[in-house]
Amino acid sequence: MTASSTPELEADRQALIALIGAEAVFHGDFTLSSGKKASYYVDMRKLTLDHRAAPAIGRIMLDLVRTGLGTDADTIVAVGGLTLGADPIANAVMHASVDTEHPLDAFVVRKEPKDHGRGRQVEGADVVGKRVVVLEDTSTTGQSALKAVEALRREGAEPVAVAVIVDRKTGAQAAIEDAGLTWLAAIDLDDLGLAPQ
Repeated sequence: MTASSTPELEADRQALIALIGAEAVFHGDFTLSSGKKASYYVDMRKLTLDHRAAPAIGRIMLDLVRTGLGTDADTIVAVGGLTLGADPIANAVMHASVDTEHPLDAFVVRKEPKDHGRGRQVEGADVVGKRVVVLEDTSTTGQSALKAVEALRREGAEPVAVAVIVDRKTGAQAAIEDAGLTWLAAIDLDDLGLAPQ
């Protein structure tokens, strides 16, 4: 189990855990992005796009990045990830950071580069030569985050970590760490009372 750095943030985290349990965990027969079968599915998009949860998600993920990276956190200039799942999280973190000493910008990584205009794959904040953190709602294999990392590196950015709201404990952490990145998770299966699958 993880915890946030202040009582107020921990209260946010506990409230988010309760919302996830009540509204974002679905039981049944599901196929995950990895192709594996699962008896439950955590649908975080339901909450990352919900007015009750998004502000807390921004505060929690900002705290996770800041505490998880320690003194290196001050060198991070932007957060984002592969569209669509990371977009609302990046916006929530950006908004949560506005009144802090080190506000963060947000970026979006397209699944493929645009075939018109400037032909960009990374939109938003200028990431060239900058240290950034990739965000995800939840990760099964880590492949979506690693696709974002690959695109960011091609753009000249320096991704240093992957931060997820919910760690499903299905191998993503190992894949991210094998790629030389720090793995950060705000909530894990123990927090949600779920068994790994």
